[in-house]
Formats: sequence, structure tokens, C-alpha cells
Amino acid sequence: MDPENDTSISGFLLLRFSEEPELEPLLLGLFLSMYLITVFGNFLIILAVSSDSHLHTPMYFFLCNLSFVDICFTSTTIPKMLLNIQTQSKAITYAGCISQMYFFLLFVGMDDFLLTVMAYDRYVAICHPLNYTVIMNTRLCGLLVLVSWILSVLYSLLQSLMVLGLPFCDNLEIPHFFCELSQILQLACSDTFINDIVIYFLSGLLGGGPLAGILYSYSKIVSSIHGISSAQGKYKAFSTCASHLSIVSLFYCTGLGVYLSSAATQSSHSGAAASVMYTVVTPMLNPFVYSLRNKDIKRALKRFFVMSTEGQ
Repeated sequence: MDPENDTSISGFLLLRFSEEPELEPLLLGLFLSMYLITVFGNFLIILAVSSDSHLHTPMYFFLCNLSFVDICFTSTTIPKMLLNIQTQSKAITYAGCISQMYFFLLFVGMDDFLLTVMAYDRYVAICHPLNYTVIMNTRLCGLLVLVSWILSVLYSLLQSLMVLGLPFCDNLEIPHFFCELSQILQLACSDTFINDIVIYFLSGLLGGGPLAGILYSYSKIVSSIHGISSAQGKYKAFSTCASHLSIVSLFYCTGLGVYLSSAATQSSHSGAAASVMYTVVTPMLNPFVYSLRNKDIKRALKRFFVMSTEGQ
């Protein structure tokens, strides 16, 4: 890499997936459709929960927060990519790139923490059903979400501030469709050893910690379900956490798959394509998983649309 560097660069170039112009309209239509489905689907979840008093419970409170975060998560990266495709541009300003990276890390962290909080909620509901309303009170639910936001903000802020102090070389091409942290660090002219250490440490702490919490919660849930004598009771207990378990599997498997595939192929474009799974596909599937398997959500949405039709 060229040793010349510039600490006051104007911006970066996002190379996206393909250099073939004929694929641009296809990519534009595909990602626009996925983005609209994601926003609309998660908005319906928020609408259903907020409009039905029967859904004003801890489980649906956390689900509502997860849907909001997923809308923000996809809105951090996809609109800019769609704009660049439409305008035949690859540019993103330096401030825009750092901002995109900051909010991406923020909402990834929130997704992770909310999934952990939801696992704890299911653990209390199944393992301590008689004390559920006492343990999962309004104050605790609000505190859990607040702590999740604080930790996510501090994590993304620390990573962003460390990147702001780096000088960059004249090669400002990012082989990705958004400003991903590891890709930005590769463009720095100075030694990024400290940044790498911080990334691995915090990723292990904020990624491994919540995962350990989820695994512990589900180990207790499985043990509790195993102790239920009737088959109907076991099915009812498992069905209450099946949707959450599906989302957890999607989130961690796609995220892990991105980094494993990138490490195996050593291809940045391959990594960018794989990143679509957890940045676009997983948030898009969340509403389907919860609505298709949840009679309460279906009932709330049907009641809302009936009331809306009658009110016209």
C-alpha cells in the first residue's frame, strides 16, 4: 500500500458486489424489495403490539424493541447502497462512512443484547411461571432495555473514536456495500494492532457473553421442559420459545457464516455477499417467524385491520 497518507480525506469508495453494469438494475430491484419487506414487516409487529392491550407483556415489549432495532439496522446500510446504485456512484463521505459504521455497530449490539434479554424472559416464564409477573416487572424490563442501549452505544462509540484517530492511505476503496469496521482498518496507513486487539476483545466479550447467557437460559429451559410429565405440556412450553430460538439461530449462524466464509475464501467480495445474510435477510425474516408462528400477533393484526376498515 502506498505509504503516503492523508488524515483529512474527503471520503471512501464502496465497491459493492459486482462491477458489471447490467446487474445493477437487478440488484436495485432485489434490495429495494427486501428493504421494503423488512420495514413493512417489522412495522406491522410494532403496530400489532402497540394497538392490542393483550400484547402489553414483557415478551412482546422486547419483540417490539427488536423490530424497531431491525428497521434501524437495515436503514443504516441499504438506503445508501440503493442510492449509489441508482446514481451510478460509489462514493461515501468520510463523515458518512464513520456514521454508518457507528450505527451499524450500535444496532448489531442491540440485536445481540435484546436476543439475550428475550432468552432470559423465556427462562423466567418457563422455569419460574408462578413468579413471572413479579420478576419480569415493568421496571426490570425497562432497565434491561436501557442497559442494552448504554452498552451498545459505548461499544460503537469506542470503536468509532479509535478509527477517527487513524491516518488513511491514498487507496480508499472498500470492497463492501457498507463501511464495515474491519474493511476500514485495512485501509489505514498506521499500525492497527491496538484496534485489532480491542475488536477481538470486545467482540468476544459482547458477542460471547450474550451467547453464553442464551445458552445457559436454554439449558435451564430444556431441563425444565424435560421434567414436565405430559406431552401436551412439553409442547406448549417449547412453543413459547420456538420463534425466539429460530431468530437466535438465524442471527448467530448467519453472522458466524459470514466470518467463516470470508476467512476460508479470502475474498472480500465473497464476504460482502455473505454479509447480506445477517444485514438484510435475517431482519427481513424476523417478522415472518414471529407472525406465522404466533396466533396472538395474527389476531392483533386482524383486529387492527378490521377496526381500520370499519372506521373508514
